[in-house]
Amino acid sequence: MKQVSNMANTSNGSLATLLVFFTISAAIHTGAAQVSVQSQNLIADNISVVEGETAIISCRVKNNDDSVIQLLNPNRQTIYFRDVRPLKDARFQLVNFSDNELRVSLSNVSLSDEGRYVCQLYTDPPQEAYADITVLIPPGNPIIESREDIVREGNETEITCTSMGSKPAATIRWMKGNKELQGKSKMETTSDRMFTVTSWLRFTVMREDDGVPVVCIVDHPAVKDFQTQKYLEVQYKPEVTIKVEFPQGLIREGENLELKCQAKGKPQPHQVNWVKVDDDVPSHAVITGSDLYIGNLNKSYNGTYRCVASNSVGETYADYILYVRDALTTTPKPTTTTTTTIATTSPPDITQDSQADTEAQRLDHAVIGGVVAVVVFAMLCLLIVLGRYFARHKGTYFTHEAKGADDAADADTAIINAEGGHNNSDEKKEYYI
Repeated sequence: MKQVSNMANTSNGSLATLLVFFTISAAIHTGAAQVSVQSQNLIADNISVVEGETAIISCRVKNNDDSVIQLLNPNRQTIYFRDVRPLKDARFQLVNFSDNELRVSLSNVSLSDEGRYVCQLYTDPPQEAYADITVLIPPGNPIIESREDIVREGNETEITCTSMGSKPAATIRWMKGNKELQGKSKMETTSDRMFTVTSWLRFTVMREDDGVPVVCIVDHPAVKDFQTQKYLEVQYKPEVTIKVEFPQGLIREGENLELKCQAKGKPQPHQVNWVKVDDDVPSHAVITGSDLYIGNLNKSYNGTYRCVASNSVGETYADYILYVRDALTTTPKPTTTTTTTIATTSPPDITQDSQADTEAQRLDHAVIGGVVAVVVFAMLCLLIVLGRYFARHKGTYFTHEAKGADDAADADTAIINAEGGHNNSDEKKEYYI
């Protein structure tokens, strides 16, 4: 065997050397079927390689006893016998050769190179290990299409994505914004063992989807981050709101009113109208574009005013309920109150004025009741003082003219006795207040 190897390395490559190679290969092939279950010492790995790139085939031996290692192609042709390449295919190059390994590179891999390569250890009986080469063919650029370019709100749309010419077949995923959606796919096989995958996605479109990207993601072992996308264009009815420019708060007779109608849609509304529900707009009202102005309000203008906006998709509206109150009087109220007013397009609360009047009346009654209570209390106090005073000065009093009348036999005697009593009047005097 050493002599054969030396002959193979000569520059002329004689015919005798080739005959020896073919003889050895034939002898090995006849015994290959007998040792497929005894390949414990020979190791080979499966390989996946992208078309056009380089594959590395490695035949490794554990505890080799100087046995010969060779590599065969799927057609059982010898690629390398030890470090000699009998096969005239320059894409195969020796990377490493030793007693324990034969490593060969195959450059510019094509689909025809796919198959099972055989590592053989020339023992008695021979041993084999297999390295399956799988050639990966990346898909072409995915193609995304939609049934219609512009979709109306509430309608269903369908988007398809196609991945062609791949091996193995690709898988397709869908994303709408940050949300993953489930589509349906079908696969077709071409005559050259390639695969074409088509996926379609159906969903109902809302106005929030306008401008959102729908992404088709192609997953394949030969490529990464392979995707394409399409932005949704959604048409929808106008959104209508009414803003009160003035006045702010409660609306009273004699004031002026200005309403502004704001409408936004896609396409932009081409017409904005003001109407009064179940009645006509006041004759002196001024409509300028989307603004409504009514001066010198009175209660006959009460009602619902509607702003209607329309585009090619449809029309929508918003309502404002006008409620005019009595004008404020000039008579000041006895108390000062602070009122907080909130501007709104809804009808004002009718009970607010009546509640304020009721509170004022309650306040007046409280003041009057307080005054009456103070007067009553003062009178009660006066009566109590007078009663105590009269109780302390109650008694019987006698005048000097009556002295001696009790012992007199007649009136004259009584007078005489009384006159005699005047002598003592200087000694003691008595007064009644």
